[in-house]
Amino acid sequence: MEGQAEERLCGKWRVACGLYNYNLRDVFTWHLLKTVLMGQVLSLLICGTAVSSQYLATAKVETPMLQSFLNYALLLLVYTTILIARKGERNIVQILKTKWWKYLVMGLADVEANYAVVRAYQYTTLTSIQLLDCFVIPVLMLLSWFFLKTRYRLVHFIAVAVCLLGVGAMVGADIVAERNQGSTSYVVLGDGLVLLSAALYAVSNTCQEYTVKNLSRVEFLGMMGLFGTLISGVQLAVLEIPAVSAIKWDLHISMLFAVYALCMYALYSFMPVVVKLTSATAVNLSLLTADLFSLFCGLYFFHFKFSALYIISFVVITVGFIMFNAVPTYTVLPDDDPADPSADRPDPSPADYLLAADRDSPRTETLTAVAAL
Repeated sequence: MEGQAEERLCGKWRVACGLYNYNLRDVFTWHLLKTVLMGQVLSLLICGTAVSSQYLATAKVETPMLQSFLNYALLLLVYTTILIARKGERNIVQILKTKWWKYLVMGLADVEANYAVVRAYQYTTLTSIQLLDCFVIPVLMLLSWFFLKTRYRLVHFIAVAVCLLGVGAMVGADIVAERNQGSTSYVVLGDGLVLLSAALYAVSNTCQEYTVKNLSRVEFLGMMGLFGTLISGVQLAVLEIPAVSAIKWDLHISMLFAVYALCMYALYSFMPVVVKLTSATAVNLSLLTADLFSLFCGLYFFHFKFSALYIISFVVITVGFIMFNAVPTYTVLPDDDPADPSADRPDPSPADYLLAADRDSPRTETLTAVAAL
């Protein structure tokens, strides 16, 4: 009996930590490869927005709210129009009657997160922004724990630490290459804006994960387009009319705005697909490589100095991302004991915890998100 009790205790510890004797063929599945590749597509889209923004800044065009407005307007034209054309309970009128204030909060968080991080560049350094922007990950995990009832295993925390180690290598490469862009006029204010932006992104991403997994991707994007356009439009009219009026429009400037808007539109349209496949936390881990893609582009376009630490950083972040996705999280049901991850469940096998696409078993169906916004 003592042997069985000890074996059961060890089993619970392995369940909590996510430690199993996996067959590599079971871990490195097509689903995991697809997750990694889709995450890097998102990073490339962010790289496109960063490069176009850099060129706009070089041309003395600093209108972050106008750039955001164009993205939200595209979402409005496509996805909000789809909601308007729908009939029945999923029509936009019915959605606004019951959940308008929730989507208003989500849109406000997203718009202000974008604005705060752009403004931070005026007061603090790129190094500080790269480091502090990672604050979104622990905040997002905390929000997912309380509101989405997501439970993480020890391997997930180790994976996050590995990814952050990769970010540290990237910052070290910036220092070696003497790439310390940004201002130092009001460092405390700038750092505060970055932390605020990270917290707001975490709120927006938590709402996004709940909506796309429990409602629909079109509803999330349609409501984001509607409220994002309204909020950014008002803010644009209040803050940036003089800056917009001063733009000397030509084909070059117009193309830069078009590239930025299309990259952002593609990012917003594609990101819910990846979030539904994995989680908002996993997506944000994959986005840590976006700065590296921007740096690689900067080597060619802006003549940045190269450092081998950039390659090391990319490899480390990718390894951490694979570790995070190799063992899935699970959702606590109302009658589960959060302190006992294996309570009232049969002894798990490795297959129960590996990512698998489109699993339709009753066990999988019970592990869907049950939190309300």
